[in-house]
Amino acid sequence: MNPDLDNLHPYPFEKLRQLKAGTHPPADREHIALSIGEPGHPAPSFVAEELISHLHGLSSYPLTRGSDSLREAISTWLKQRFALQDTALSADAHVLPVNGTREALFAVAQCLVDRAREPLVIMPNPFYQIYEGAAILAGAEPWYCNTNAETGFLPDLDAIPDQIWQRCQLFYLCSPGNPSGAVMPVDGMLKLIELADRHDFVIVSDECYSEIYPDENRPPPGLLQAAAASGRHDFSRCLVFHSLSKRSNLPGLRSGFVAGDARLIEKFLLYRTYHGCAMAPFVQAASIRAWQDEKHVQANRELYRAKFEAVIDILSPVLPLQSPDAGFYLWVQTPIADTDFARGLYGSENVTVLPGSFLSRDTAGGNPGQNRVRMALVAPLDECVDAAKRIRRYTEQLA
Repeated sequence: MNPDLDNLHPYPFEKLRQLKAGTHPPADREHIALSIGEPGHPAPSFVAEELISHLHGLSSYPLTRGSDSLREAISTWLKQRFALQDTALSADAHVLPVNGTREALFAVAQCLVDRAREPLVIMPNPFYQIYEGAAILAGAEPWYCNTNAETGFLPDLDAIPDQIWQRCQLFYLCSPGNPSGAVMPVDGMLKLIELADRHDFVIVSDECYSEIYPDENRPPPGLLQAAAASGRHDFSRCLVFHSLSKRSNLPGLRSGFVAGDARLIEKFLLYRTYHGCAMAPFVQAASIRAWQDEKHVQANRELYRAKFEAVIDILSPVLPLQSPDAGFYLWVQTPIADTDFARGLYGSENVTVLPGSFLSRDTAGGNPGQNRVRMALVAPLDECVDAAKRIRRYTEQLA
């Protein structure tokens, strides 16, 4: 048995289940879950139709590297979305389809970490727990970079000690961030790339929330975009991960991709060939249609904008909060301990939110998730409005 399995932490939702144990919410109110980031908008019907029409692909083994058509569709989307030169990004060399970003974000650490060199993996704190589990099971030490209001909810690269940079082999960047929605600007990404060159590590940029943002004229930048803007057209040391789960409301399709440094993509393809994780042909066909269409993505953003406007209007008089730069979470400061707030809210109003401390680790600088909760505005508008009214009522009772 791998002894590192004993070092894994309970998943946030297991902690949440235990926190709610023994609590009996009012039966006259339907439960509303704002705790999990599972999109609740309808999946595009044309994607489902494409999937069904390609079920004949069950009779063939798929290639780990995916079909030429899928890689071309992804490459075209990347070039258009992030203003990349047509000659800079090769569908053959720079793109690899994956079965959702969760498994790929985990697997990439198993591929890239060298256990023989006292490896260390830097990640934001709070963080998506897959980063931590990936580091631990790759034999690396996780190092938590606190992101809070003082840092703009972004990693403070200047605050990371030099001895930490020297051991770093992989840096997990999440922009737009989970749970804050903060977006790292291009100059911050360029600074991180310079540090990667200086200290010889790989940047793994989780960009799965990049297509949910409030201003159509200001889409969040991406790591490959920053690299190309600096003339780094080989994307050296840079890998980006994107998914159809949030962008297209297709979490059940388990479809995404990794793109960037051709040398790293080649090694990751080798790893995944042995790992046995090729994407099913009918999923590839449906994914092509999703990556080729932007109208449904724009409509998706409109739905989120309406929810943020309504919920913030209801909650802002009683809770300090602000609309995120991107993503579908509200990262809300609580008047009492985050765990007490979440348990009390569930018991009083039958609404579930996720305590911020469940997404963070204690550090010498404190736990940046304490006294905050994450609210995922993934339910339909009427449910989000109902939940906001209940949260306000509960909060007012605390005063």
